[in-house]
Amino acid sequence: MPWVDPRKLITDARAGKYAIGAFNMHNDETTEALVLAAEEAEAPVFLQVGRAIVPHMGLRRAFEMTKRIAENSNASFVIHLDHGPWEECLEAIKLGLNSIMYDGAHLPFEDNIKTTRRIVEIAHDFGIPVEAELGKIPDAGESVNWEDYYTDVGEAKRFVEETGVDYLAISVGIVHGVVPGVKPQPLAIKRTLEIRDAVGIPLVLHGASGIPEDEVEAAKAAGVHKFNADTDLRHAFRAGMEAVWSKGDAQLETAMAEGRKRMIAATVEKMKLYGCAGKAPAKR
Repeated sequence: MPWVDPRKLITDARAGKYAIGAFNMHNDETTEALVLAAEEAEAPVFLQVGRAIVPHMGLRRAFEMTKRIAENSNASFVIHLDHGPWEECLEAIKLGLNSIMYDGAHLPFEDNIKTTRRIVEIAHDFGIPVEAELGKIPDAGESVNWEDYYTDVGEAKRFVEETGVDYLAISVGIVHGVVPGVKPQPLAIKRTLEIRDAVGIPLVLHGASGIPEDEVEAAKAAGVHKFNADTDLRHAFRAGMEAVWSKGDAQLETAMAEGRKRMIAATVEKMKLYGCAGKAPAKR
């Protein structure tokens, strides 16, 4: 399938009150799982080159792997750089990724505005939309004062006005990862609504693994139109491999095939939950 326009995907999701799933790849098998799930669910998908795979194989190799597998599928896809630092964003633009997230959230607010604005200017010259992040997202299991982590409404408004970003990732109670048995922090839906009304652009939630279904629905209604999820899908892949090896020795390929099968099923469920199943542009 040809690549799809990420702006149109998010615009359509906003109009239809659903969200697009954005998922990370880690190797050939997990990439295949994502595109096969997109085919099965007839859903568009953001294939995310994320923070685990880049140190493992480098941005170029990760992109080339994703591009090869996606272009040989029937999936409707975007290849997106997730949490990219400055130099990596520039490399992603040169390589041909068609969506990027510049992560300057660790910088002082004024520096985040300045660097994000420049990345937006460069990316927009190439027709590439930019996602950015405001607020801090803790790791699962951390004990934090959430008011110190939530995205500030006034800062979000100013940030969007001065940078021109296309989508804003926010912190409203989400965490990176999942700790089994630990109940997640409820999402701050009221804060999400306030940010939506202040910024006027689509919102993104990272760390969407483990969010209860009712909160996913509430977040969509509050302006979230892209969910990033990885941990739940990795756990499904891992469970498949462990199920094979629990029966005795087996080839790595046999274990990965079962992992891929289970990751496909888990991804399809996410796509149905987000409301993007059946929304692939070519399938309308």
